[in-house]
Amino acid sequence: MVIFRRPDPARAAEILMVVRSRQLAFAGGMAVFPGGRVDPGDREMAAYHADAMTVDEAAHRIAAIRETIEETGLVVGMHQRVGADQAAQIRAQLVADGVLAPVLERFSLTLDLGSLIPYARWWPKGMKHTRIFDTRFYLSDLGTGAVDVAVDTTENTRLFWTSAAEALRRADRGEIDVIFPTRRNLERLAQFESFEGARKQAETVPIRTISPTIEQRDGRPVLSIPDDLGYPVTFEELDSARRG
Repeated sequence: MVIFRRPDPARAAEILMVVRSRQLAFAGGMAVFPGGRVDPGDREMAAYHADAMTVDEAAHRIAAIRETIEETGLVVGMHQRVGADQAAQIRAQLVADGVLAPVLERFSLTLDLGSLIPYARWWPKGMKHTRIFDTRFYLSDLGTGAVDVAVDTTENTRLFWTSAAEALRRADRGEIDVIFPTRRNLERLAQFESFEGARKQAETVPIRTISPTIEQRDGRPVLSIPDDLGYPVTFEELDSARRG
């Protein structure tokens, strides 16, 4: 989930990133966007919330909301506005229950799945020597409101707000590490200074599953993606591409 906030109108919008624990098998130590896998409870909820989308799509959006709460303490994707104190209670209850449905009922919250904007889908099916995940990216806007975030201390070790452009500069300076999909999406996001700009592009570019391929360019192997899906950089030399 790519979560935007813009506390200063004179500056580019910020996005939230988390640094994964180095103990994790996939992307350990990497800076990524909040998110995680779809759980059975997410699919059960999706059957009642699909409406204008497939159950599978609803399940992925519910998983994105649940994982964001668990990992960061931010409550997004609801019809109701949630303050910091209540968000902390929601997170604690979710960690205790392990599923989202009873937590929403307890706090009288209703999902607003339509507020999550589909942005991209990555599924490196043909890649060897890497773990394969079907990953969907969504955009969510916090606006200008104050937010409280706290690391979950299990899967992640740090949270930070940054512009997409600054995240790329940090990666170039070696201050953070990012895997190939994260870097490509940061480059795409860095084209815009606001959530609105990213949203408009997302609504005009089709969601097509991206499966990177290895190609030869100028006699060197590169990891490549299609050039018609909104990404300003579509390949990177294989030796430098971090794949998890």
